[in-house]
Amino acid sequence: MVQQISDRISRLGKNENLEEAARTVLKRLGELKRPYLTAVEEKLLGLIEREYGLGD
Repeated sequence: MVQQISDRISRLGKNENLEEAARTVLKRLGELKRPYLTAVEEKLLGLIEREYGLGD
């Protein structure tokens, strides 16, 4: 699970068009010390993925 979250964040972080707010959210999510995301964190990550064409 941790690796999957890390991969998702890393893939998004490589996007050069990422807005500062999205980059800040990704940075904070990447700093979490637990192996899962809360429901709100998962929604935020999913929203950013969809916004930049990487989500479902």
